[in-house]
Amino acid sequence: MKTYDPKDITVTIKGVYLTGFSEDMVEIEKDEENFETKVGAQGDAQRNKINNPLASVTITLLGSSPQIKFMNNLANTGELFPFSLIDAGMDENVTATEAYVKKQPTRTYGTELEDREFELQLIDAQFE
Repeated sequence: MKTYDPKDITVTIKGVYLTGFSEDMVEIEKDEENFETKVGAQGDAQRNKINNPLASVTITLLGSSPQIKFMNNLANTGELFPFSLIDAGMDENVTATEAYVKKQPTRTYGTELEDREFELQLIDAQFE
């Protein structure tokens, strides 16, 4: 039996290790399904492979994370960078040689410092 431990999650962007994650940490989702099925007028079915390698990532950092400024800079420049998520405990990896930050995160100022959610686009996501 395996035990999940969030401390086994490592995220690197442009070679920089992200720290100061909030409770939700990271969410990754492929933008399209791997296959779709088409059914003809007489009930014949075919399966079509979808070769879209795009994936969307949401990284949630505490408002005090030391990498906020780094991530804001990537959002401002639109620079492409390598992305890597490694879950050593569950033996799962998601990597991309090209990714970018879609936009600046929403900033909320009130009685407490709010989290920052950065949305990334992975251009050539590999799920292992």
